[in-house]
Amino acid sequence: MDELKKNPAFEGPAGPVVLVIMDGVGIGKHPESDFVRIADTPNLDWLRGHAVYTEIKAHGKAVGLPDDSDMGNSEVGHNAIGCGRVFSQGAALVERAIASGSMFEGTVWKELVANVEANGSALHFIGLFSDGNVHSNIAHLEAMLARAKAEGVARVRIHPLIDGRDVPPTSALDYVDRFDRFLADINADGSVDYCVASGGGRMFITMDRYNADWSMVERGWQTHVRGEGRRFPTMRAAIETFRAEKPGILDQNLPAFVIERDGAPVGPIVDGDSVVFFNFRGDRALEITKAFEAEELGEFDRGPKPDVVYAGMMQYDGDLQVPAKYLVSPPAIDRTMSEYLSKAGVTQFAISETQKFGHVTYFFNGNNSGKFATETWVEIPSDNCPFEDAPRMKADEITEAVVEAIAGGDYRFIRLNYPNGDMVGHTGVTDAVKRAIEAVDEGVGRIVEAVKNANGIVVISADHGNSDDMYEVDKKTGKLKVDAAGHYLPKTAHSLNPVPAIVYDPAGTAHARLAGVADPGIANLAATCLTLLGFVPPAEYTPSLVDVG
Repeated sequence: MDELKKNPAFEGPAGPVVLVIMDGVGIGKHPESDFVRIADTPNLDWLRGHAVYTEIKAHGKAVGLPDDSDMGNSEVGHNAIGCGRVFSQGAALVERAIASGSMFEGTVWKELVANVEANGSALHFIGLFSDGNVHSNIAHLEAMLARAKAEGVARVRIHPLIDGRDVPPTSALDYVDRFDRFLADINADGSVDYCVASGGGRMFITMDRYNADWSMVERGWQTHVRGEGRRFPTMRAAIETFRAEKPGILDQNLPAFVIERDGAPVGPIVDGDSVVFFNFRGDRALEITKAFEAEELGEFDRGPKPDVVYAGMMQYDGDLQVPAKYLVSPPAIDRTMSEYLSKAGVTQFAISETQKFGHVTYFFNGNNSGKFATETWVEIPSDNCPFEDAPRMKADEITEAVVEAIAGGDYRFIRLNYPNGDMVGHTGVTDAVKRAIEAVDEGVGRIVEAVKNANGIVVISADHGNSDDMYEVDKKTGKLKVDAAGHYLPKTAHSLNPVPAIVYDPAGTAHARLAGVADPGIANLAATCLTLLGFVPPAEYTPSLVDVG
């Protein structure tokens, strides 16, 4: 790769350039549901009036997703911010692989099918059960099941992880009804036996990330692999029972269940089986993948590891080569901002708490789990409790560390992620969301003051929206939905809203002004930061949001 060139008209500020990523903080369309607007945010309000300010896209094609109806997410958002370009992402790549047939022509799919045919065994699918298109898509699962039948796979077992996070919070039965109809059709001629075997809420089993709570993975292992847990005749019966026992429970928190037939679990995973984890996004796939692949596992008592052929939908970590087998190649992201800056000798500091640490490091660096030479990474351990119970999360600790890094003068580029707007936004508890945003605003205020003292520049933006869109919208009328009592229906998914982009140069050294970029998105933030550091952005990057000098 080429080296960065210095801008002869501007050598950069005396202090650092600080990139603040306010996860899940967008610009809402409905004042009643925009809890970024409802929160008390004096610092962000002041910046909107006194700094360079614009609004940029963080969803759909602007971040490499198939369509502008696809909400952005933290993975693709940090990819785009960190690499300065738009790569086709997991959802689009899987869609193409299915549509072209290349997925089924690959050696891994053929090995999965050949294994079950040779052993007379079952093909298992584990993954997020919705069409949210953030971690997975139920349409991909259905396409693979149809292909499996066409290729003569007689027995398939499905282990759904119930969503309610990237889709409406209590929409599970909509997907159950759709899938029951699909299974009825595929089983109708009696030639195959395809059924649901186990499952549970995505925030209760299996889909932990960043080693935050391995007990989730252990519960998933006991449920999917051992077939141990509370038994039900159908997935619908399990969900309806759990809802009756705990009214108001969100889908993402539903307990684990096992489906039984003739008094026995219908689909534990045993020697000789094949297993596909059909999520395409990597962060919540790595731990269950390790449970299936690692010869030794210290995180929980796995018991005997079944001898299976295991594959992921995609490769979840290219550096670690995890998983060993995968159906679709991930985007080949290269020449990230971090790599360019490291090659230029620019010292860098990256920090978040556990819940978003991988986003501001691994995803920001193009799905690269290794640090570049000039980088320092700091992880603040997250609390292991419901996010609505502690909505400030670790914003104070992150802020304190960043303020110290700014004052210390050891780093020219600092990036941080405040998870609050996203992680608390996903709970649907609006009072907690308001407090979460206020914690972020306080942190922004302290960072702005530290940047001012150090004669630096701060760039403030987000990877996608969430807290700005806390109630469901009727797609036909465009109005907020209400229940029979007139209460707004809660929404826990990301939004399709734009996000802010703020550049504040308190010393005025950059003379920063909007560059008039057409249709800007969060991928433009990389060139923006490089420009403010005194470099000419690489030609292949989307352009800087600001001109300087």
